[in-house]
Amino acid sequence: MQLTTQTECVDHKWHLYLVQTAKGALYTGITTDVIRRLAEHESGRGAKALRGRGPLTLVFHRAVGDHAHALRLEYRIKQLTRRRKLDLIDQQPLDINAWLVQ
Repeated sequence: MQLTTQTECVDHKWHLYLVQTAKGALYTGITTDVIRRLAEHESGRGAKALRGRGPLTLVFHRAVGDHAHALRLEYRIKQLTRRRKLDLIDQQPLDINAWLVQ
């Protein structure tokens, strides 16, 4: 998934995102600025789990509302199996909550 403008990801709402490492591992996180956070991960200043695991690919992101809701969704996504996370990436649902109850 390519991000082309900052305005599509920087709107002071919280975003849930998934990043894929060079070896295919998936990392789930939340942020208010997806472009900045991806740059931090790529430079090694982000999560330790991603250091030295590049190149990194942003495979999914959605605005999810406030911080509390973003934290709850992040936890729920992290509990999913790898197969289910890959389904999320493949399907790119607009409403993550509705997708989770399927």
